Amino acid sequence: MPLLTITTNQSVEDADRLCRLMSEAVAGILGKPESYVMVALHAGTTEPTAMLELKSLGLPESETGAFSTSLCSLINEHMNVPAKRIYIEFSSPNRHMWGWDNSTFG
Repeated sequence: MPLLTITTNQSVEDADRLCRLMSEAVAGILGKPESYVMVALHAGTTEPTAMLELKSLGLPESETGAFSTSLCSLINEHMNVPAKRIYIEFSSPNRHMWGWDNSTFG
């Protein structure tokens, strides 16, 4: 179950649309069903910045550069946050460390 958390101090006019777009992007990037993708958006105001967290079982470390480019482009396009003010944490937990449906993926 991929989780993308977006934390920004920018206001977001159409948060629902942005979350849908980011969900589609994460599903496409990881090749996983969108029904498993979760996007959490925490927004505010002042200087533009964004902090994203993308967690997914089996996240391919060799692809994080491409993922960063894709996600930063979407944030820049829809929230006007410059790429130099966007930070992304990528993580790939062990299967037994991710719970779902009364069990784990391990």
